[in-house]
Amino acid sequence: MRFEVPQFINIPDKLFGPFTFKQALYLVGGAGMVFLIYKTLPFFASVILGGPIIALSLALVYYRPNGRPFIHMLESFIIYSFTQKFYLWRQREPEPGAQEVTQLHAPFENEGELPRDARSQNIADLAWSLDILDFEE
Repeated sequence: MRFEVPQFINIPDKLFGPFTFKQALYLVGGAGMVFLIYKTLPFFASVILGGPIIALSLALVYYRPNGRPFIHMLESFIIYSFTQKFYLWRQREPEPGAQEVTQLHAPFENEGELPRDARSQNIADLAWSLDILDFEE
């Protein structure tokens, strides 16, 4: 017996034209809030208060920062805003059996310069000769 395996199960269905159920809910909710503000407040106040609501509902539907829905960014912002941000670093005393870190290499003779090996010197000479050849032509 052969069974059909469903494909694209992580893509939401489009229920209302080009919009999913969540997107339609964001648009209808934003439009409803703006309508209530328009009916209860004077026109000038409803334009000032309704503008951000319309922008938020349109951002929830269309804006996808880094390929993720805007609601995830908004949720992260709200959680970050209302959680504790006080971090205290306390240095712990070393354990009795732990050894101290020792210096693995001897210090350089001239502290200002780093030792150069032959390969890096050859690469530097080659780069310098290529730069000189470009200027001569």
